[in-house]
Amino acid sequence: MEWMFMPLKRYAEFSGRSRRMEFWMYQLGVWLLWMALWVVMMVIGFGTASAARDPAAGMVGMFASLGIFMVVFAIVALGLFIPSLAVAVRRLHDTDRSGWWLLAPIAPYILTILIAVMAASSQSSALAGIAMIVNLGTLVAGIVLLVFYCLPGTPGPNKYGPDPLGGTANLQETFQ
Repeated sequence: MEWMFMPLKRYAEFSGRSRRMEFWMYQLGVWLLWMALWVVMMVIGFGTASAARDPAAGMVGMFASLGIFMVVFAIVALGLFIPSLAVAVRRLHDTDRSGWWLLAPIAPYILTILIAVMAASSQSSALAGIAMIVNLGTLVAGIVLLVFYCLPGTPGPNKYGPDPLGGTANLQETFQ
């Protein structure tokens, strides 16, 4: 449980390294939080007492609770954005990669949008096809990031800091 909250304790710390355990347990904690929020929304939205008596009132209640849920969702998402970004950067640092790798899926996505706009304005199906192919770059970049997240960290200290697993490699750095 401690691993799930460690990135929140290191809220905006982009330097250093994070172990796989810290990264993946945090991801699990965020996923469990979203599932809990979803369950609450379903219970509040679809379980209103008025839904049994009057289906129309039940729909109004459902949409009202959906609006409240979206506000709560937005607040939680904004609160978790920085620690999620920071733990991802530190995880890349642990594999001796720059945090700028997080931008890898964004470049093909933006290029896809530009090509799609050009395709729509010129009504070119060839450009639309190119946009779809370029969009595959977003998927490939996401898979590359997933692989980086799963790789073990570099043993011993690297340019981003000491090994978070500790061990003799850190002792060697201390005595040099």
